[in-house]
Amino acid sequence: MLALDATHQLLAILCGSLVGASLALIGGGGSILALPLLLYVVGLRDPHLAIGTSALVVSINAFANLIPHARAGHVRWREAAAFALAGVLGALAGSSLGKWLDGQRLLVLFAALMLVVAALMWRRRPVVALPPPARRFSRLGSVGALTGGLAGFFGIGGGFLVVPGLMFAGGLDIVEAIGSALLAVGAFGATTAINYAASGLIDWRIAVEFIGGGLVGGWLGAMGAHRLARRRGVLNRLLAVVIATVALLMLWREVGRL
Repeated sequence: MLALDATHQLLAILCGSLVGASLALIGGGGSILALPLLLYVVGLRDPHLAIGTSALVVSINAFANLIPHARAGHVRWREAAAFALAGVLGALAGSSLGKWLDGQRLLVLFAALMLVVAALMWRRRPVVALPPPARRFSRLGSVGALTGGLAGFFGIGGGFLVVPGLMFAGGLDIVEAIGSALLAVGAFGATTAINYAASGLIDWRIAVEFIGGGLVGGWLGAMGAHRLARRRGVLNRLLAVVIATVALLMLWREVGRL
């Protein structure tokens, strides 16, 4: 484990606040931010240790930030539960595979995937008719399993995958998808964290610092999400900018290390 002095403890708390605010504000980006912050700001050296720690942090913050979204009526519980239940099995399989892959290669693949998702999120989506319930929940299950597998493989909560997944498979609008995504993000992160903890790949002390800051940032982010909901498209593009910026940073840092 990394020995934290007062400065690193403060950095961990501040970084956790940023992660919590991001999760509550845009339903994703929390896990994307947690991983590079742990590596490049707090100072964890082992990518797999950072992945396991970030999965735990994001999971707890996602469940905590689900509360204000639920109170605001932003959560579609049936769709979110169907997506999350299918995705947990995928996350277990994906995280088991991810632990065996070289850490640097895993980070480069992760950054490349983020650029693809950012490009998709930036595009304005046409309004599509909501499918019948039977077809909708079947599609939620299949998309949820795939998303959970990717989230587990890359060791993330997967909010940046879950939000568009819920919009595509369940016909949710952006605000409902953001609130509902937190249930799946928490479930995927918890599954991944348990799998990594079994291999001793979580720094518990840093996780506590992150979680403490994230609980505060999460409540502030939820307030911002409610205000931004008045302007359609803003949340989609904000999410895309966050994903693309962090992806480029990670590629710049990691490609040269391969």
